[in-house]
Amino acid sequence: MLTLKHITENTEDVILHLAKKHFDGKEIINQIVELDERRKTTQTAADTYAAELNALSKEIGILFKQGKQSEANAAKDKTVALKENVNRLTEEKEAIEQKLNDLLVLIPNLPHESVPEGKHAEDNVVEKSGGTIPELHKDAVPHWDLAKKYDLIDFELGVKISGAGFPVYKGKGARLQRALINFFLDSARDAGYLEVQPPYVVNAASGYGTGQLPDKEGQMYHATLDDLYLIPTAEVPVTNIYRDVILNEEDLPVKNTAYSACFRREAGSYGKDVRGLNRLHQFDKVEIVRIDTPDHSYESLTEMVEYVQILVEKLELPWRILRLCGGDMSFTSALTFDFEVYSAAQQRWLEVSSVSNFENYQANRLKCRYRNADKKIQLCHTLNGSALALPRIVAALLENNQTPEGIRIPKALVPYTGFEWIE
Repeated sequence: MLTLKHITENTEDVILHLAKKHFDGKEIINQIVELDERRKTTQTAADTYAAELNALSKEIGILFKQGKQSEANAAKDKTVALKENVNRLTEEKEAIEQKLNDLLVLIPNLPHESVPEGKHAEDNVVEKSGGTIPELHKDAVPHWDLAKKYDLIDFELGVKISGAGFPVYKGKGARLQRALINFFLDSARDAGYLEVQPPYVVNAASGYGTGQLPDKEGQMYHATLDDLYLIPTAEVPVTNIYRDVILNEEDLPVKNTAYSACFRREAGSYGKDVRGLNRLHQFDKVEIVRIDTPDHSYESLTEMVEYVQILVEKLELPWRILRLCGGDMSFTSALTFDFEVYSAAQQRWLEVSSVSNFENYQANRLKCRYRNADKKIQLCHTLNGSALALPRIVAALLENNQTPEGIRIPKALVPYTGFEWIE
């Protein structure tokens, strides 16, 4: 969340920048500023009474030593009222701080100055593109038909076992999944990321720390009896490794990678855009996460974008990078680049990765900090990216590489799949 200091010292600028995300922050920001003034006033009054109480307590001790019993007892009577005032004001301050926190978590992150104006996905800016869109043979079909033809993915069986959005991968389909996971993890390790294997469920504090709660509560599966949430991405448990942690500047950036299954309710999703692997409730993804200093985080973001580009190039997929506009960005992001690959059979672009810098927004919630060379404690910047999400990668690989003889496997994956063709 935004720091209270930044809001109170840059009030009009904060309101202006929030408008770029199409968030009308005037009322809530002004309310926060007013509450902060009340908090300061209350704290000052409590400190005044506490100082008076402390001085009077010392005076009482002196009076008793001097044998001035009646005067000491009279002074003691005064301390009762002072203690009541201190307690009352302390409770009032705590209530104000709770209200402040309740409001602060409702405010999205401020967009970086380079974020383009816009409301919808159509307003995103294409930064870069590459690869060649294949010309498919006349009998080419979308991936859901290929999955059935070659017995790779059984969507109906997934419905029987769990419901729509939970496919069952079989045979070479399952091996292709495992191959992609291992390829992505090996590539991340080669790029200097430490592999971790996180839990697939997190507590509410973890969801709050990375910003899924309270903003995306309706999109997460919730095990109510234990008050645990199934993770929507490995970003959540991996970033929370550093909750309430103070790192040393010389150890930054921290670079982690993790494979996990991801679970998303995706409430309200329907239509042709969700057919097959296009939108699932459970899917596999390899995530990269960085914890960095404010001075270096945008250099890290560039490195992460370049790294994801290398992955899609090795998979021989046509790709493009989008700089998201203010209206299409996530609640927590300051700057996001989306990667899309072209699905030749569906004749449309599919999002396969988002790479984002959250600046200190998540770190402020997490209390993820670092100690600089001057021993000063500061908030870190957090970043994460999909490297990569599997469903739409699989969809594009199957569709773009289909031939009358079968489906060709990209060279980079053959050592992992153990086969060159799906026939």
